[in-house]
Amino acid sequence: MAEISRFFGIVIQMFYDDHAPPDFHVRSGRDHAVIGVNALVVLKGSLPLRALGLVMEWATRHREELGEHWTLARDKAPLRAIAPLE
Repeated sequence: MAEISRFFGIVIQMFYDDHAPPDFHVRSGRDHAVIGVNALVVLKGSLPLRALGLVMEWATRHREELGEHWTLARDKAPLRAIAPLE
């Protein structure tokens, strides 16, 4: 697992051994969700509405990078940080 971004108490991670479809994991306090990269939908778990809105705004801005990171993770290559939401 690699942390790829952090903002407003939200942690974004991507797992190296994750299965399809492409996704990323989000932690906000005690809440956790898995978000699909292609459709930007919650695949599993839940987040408070405010956190979910921030994550979706961030993911929309960085969708192409998330797709690239998914490929890197599948190839076990190092992941770079993605700019946080400001």
